[in-house]
Amino acid sequence: MRALGRTVERHRHNLVLLGRFAAVGASGVVVNLLVLVAVKRLGPPFEDALVGIPASEFNIRWYHVYSTVAFLVANLWNFQLNRSWTFRSAGHSRWWGEYWPFLAVGLAAQAIGLALLTVLLHPGSPLALPTSVLDDSSGLRSRLYWGQLIVIAVVTPLGFVLNKLWTFAAVRTHHRELGDPTHSSDLLR
Repeated sequence: MRALGRTVERHRHNLVLLGRFAAVGASGVVVNLLVLVAVKRLGPPFEDALVGIPASEFNIRWYHVYSTVAFLVANLWNFQLNRSWTFRSAGHSRWWGEYWPFLAVGLAAQAIGLALLTVLLHPGSPLALPTSVLDDSSGLRSRLYWGQLIVIAVVTPLGFVLNKLWTFAAVRTHHRELGDPTHSSDLLR
């Protein structure tokens, strides 16, 4: 039990950062899903093919577009909150200088997410979400929404690690107090 206590204390900073990142991420999930619902309602049926992928039998479908639009909005939302609250780098680094790596990390996660979303929604996939339960008759029974939630849950840990180690690391290297929840000036934030 003592060893666990020492380990928790040693990693307290990272655990608090992970908690903040998760809180921002939870708000980002809400933003992501609200945008996804909006674009799905405004656009063609999500399973319709948009364009064929040359030299293959596969297509880019509307759900790929809807997921990407939702990702881009949520990514910008998450970046701004992580920059100002989680890692506290606002004012210490240029906005664009941090946003491009954050976007790059997000786009890598989105590419993985689109592949997973395809596996979950393609009717021929052995991992396809069941249409007997998720028959798209309502929002709670939408395969697209559940697939998007699964994708977010899978790619979030990757995003946290890469953003902590790369996107916000340069600023923290020069300003150790940033993102340190135990720093005295952070207690009232």
